[in-house]
Amino acid sequence: MERTLQVLNALERDGAIRRYAIGGAMAATFYVEPVLTFDLDVFVLLPKTPGGLVTLAPLYAALRDRGYTEEGECVMIEDVPVQFLPAYNALVEEALAEAKEMSYETTPTRVLRAEHLVAIALQTGRDKDRERVRLMFDQAPLDRAYLADIIARHGLDARWKQWIH
Repeated sequence: MERTLQVLNALERDGAIRRYAIGGAMAATFYVEPVLTFDLDVFVLLPKTPGGLVTLAPLYAALRDRGYTEEGECVMIEDVPVQFLPAYNALVEEALAEAKEMSYETTPTRVLRAEHLVAIALQTGRDKDRERVRLMFDQAPLDRAYLADIIARHGLDARWKQWIH
């Protein structure tokens, strides 16, 4: 995993991505006991094309130039399946902007804040997301006032009320 993060840092330095942060189940392991996951979800801000479009094509080309190949929806980077998720809405853009600088072993990386992980899981709404939220509430150091603000600003109040009952 450390070598995978080193590649992600190099991609950011080289401009293939503007910013990245780890999300999903792997990000949760920075805050709670590890859960089974098969891939590394990486939220990214991508450079825009001259026409203003956002595309994964230049990122995938940069990865192929480094010898990494696509397998389904992932790219295998140092034997770790990595799924790149472009920032797809205001919540994810905010989460990327406010991601925490952390280290994995000796490699610097960015990880979405626990509060944003909860809000994104709430927005996504799958059963496994509900379980992740429960774990985060049981084990992660959550700033509950900040989380409530995120939930309100991103219109997630109704779903939150459904989930806590």
